[in-house]
Amino acid sequence: MRSIDHRLMEESADTSSSSSSHYFSIFTNYPLISAVLAFTIAQVIKFFTTWYKEKRWDLKRLVGSGGMPSSHSATVTALAMAVGLQEGFGGSHFAIAFILTSIVMYDATGVRLHAGRQAEVLNQIVYELPAEHPLAESMPLRELLGHTPPQVIAGGVLGTATAVFGYFVTLIVK
Repeated sequence: MRSIDHRLMEESADTSSSSSSHYFSIFTNYPLISAVLAFTIAQVIKFFTTWYKEKRWDLKRLVGSGGMPSSHSATVTALAMAVGLQEGFGGSHFAIAFILTSIVMYDATGVRLHAGRQAEVLNQIVYELPAEHPLAESMPLRELLGHTPPQVIAGGVLGTATAVFGYFVTLIVK
């Protein structure tokens, strides 16, 4: 019995010393880095696209939803592609990431796009209310919520490119 206790204590010591290195492994997590990088690139593109179209800087575009390309689509596509490239496209991890990607992309062009269009109509109705109406002073609803299919496709292409580029970088670094 004493040898079992001794072995358990050694395993516990090994686990505690290596657990600190697990905290830092987040910085080498290729799928996570790919997803965050794709999101960041998409948001920066939106920031500059807004400046190009409207000739004004809008810092909200760095964190806001909607617009070209879809940062949601870029993020989940980069994640799924990175998981597939790292662990194989036949595994359960890729299946989970692929289903998540499909749901997010469908939702962006469906529910969120139509919710944004409804917000536009409701804002117009409130704008046309007489000043004495209780809702006349209400804050406008956010209109830029979803994405058109081209915006979602562009986000998917961006996410795929980011993951593939990251994969080649990891091959070179190793």
